[in-house]
Amino acid sequence: MEKVGIGIIGCGNISGAYLKAMTTDFPILDIRGLADLNGELAQSRASEFGLQARSIEELLGDPDIQIIVNLTVPKAHVAVALQALDAGKHTYSEKPLGINFAEGKKLADAARAKNLRIGAAPDTFLGGGHQTARTLIDQGLIGLPVGGTATFMCPGHERWHPNPDFYYEVGGGPMLDMGPYYITDLVNLLGPVSQVAGFAITPRAERIITSEPRNGERIPVHVPTHVAGVMAFASGAVVQIGMSFDVAGHKHVPLEVYGTEGTLIVPDPNRFGGPVEYLKKGGQFEEQPLTSPYSDGNFRSIGVADMAYALRSNRPHRANGDLALHVLEVMEAFHTAAAEGRTIKITTTTERPAPLSVSLIDGRLAQ
Repeated sequence: MEKVGIGIIGCGNISGAYLKAMTTDFPILDIRGLADLNGELAQSRASEFGLQARSIEELLGDPDIQIIVNLTVPKAHVAVALQALDAGKHTYSEKPLGINFAEGKKLADAARAKNLRIGAAPDTFLGGGHQTARTLIDQGLIGLPVGGTATFMCPGHERWHPNPDFYYEVGGGPMLDMGPYYITDLVNLLGPVSQVAGFAITPRAERIITSEPRNGERIPVHVPTHVAGVMAFASGAVVQIGMSFDVAGHKHVPLEVYGTEGTLIVPDPNRFGGPVEYLKKGGQFEEQPLTSPYSDGNFRSIGVADMAYALRSNRPHRANGDLALHVLEVMEAFHTAAAEGRTIKITTTTERPAPLSVSLIDGRLAQ
């Protein structure tokens, strides 16, 4: 299949994982240049992967680039994506789609008006562990889905990230940073969300960086860092969620889905693989064989590859704009529910992405 030209804007921490997968796992992607406002950073990444550092203007003006992959910080996601659309490019952004629903909708409306595609991370729900869980639910293994739990709790990203400021700015916090993995996977498993209720607190007004090279520096906190809530799905299932940068440790698994006939433990949605465990009513948890590919590595950028194949095949792509906008509205709704003390009805909906049970490259089943 003819390759699709890719331009990457943003060469920060996450770009290494994208580039590794792009250059080794998905031959349809033809990376035609990297750009960053920090030219030295772009050059360093380009040298690391044997690619070319270029200016943003050059990437946007290159007729051989069809998709701009936007790996900038959250507050720049929509501005950069709108630039790409104005240049006639499809665009795929790191999560979240935008720092609030209003600007995410602006992007979605612009893409629709220009008849261009947008997509966004996370794409981990396309991994073999999550697609296997999807298959088991679709086959009725747990019966009628009735509920679940989604849990991410840690002491904060200032422990390891070299420049963690944006995690505590508007557009950051545990819900908008980690929530996309969990909520996107739950939409993949259960369908769209209809209502949200929640509480949110900010225990500390500043954080102390303990990573290098800024160890000891204090940074302000502008967003809630501990969020607890409930999602009611259109299907009828009700799922509890907890996202925190204020918890020293816990024993909850990342995702559980409960049904009338059994319970499913789903792998960490920040990973592509991991064990899928099933408990039949009255029985014990047993690990299930994985029935889908992309479970044995870090395939970050599979959403871009799926978009590329979708362009060539004229089909919908899975990590699409409708899905990302719906997830963004759900995440923002937790903060609104907490601030206003009420349940929030979700105005958007989305189709469950098509399952991915075979390789994008050769259509083979998982080994």
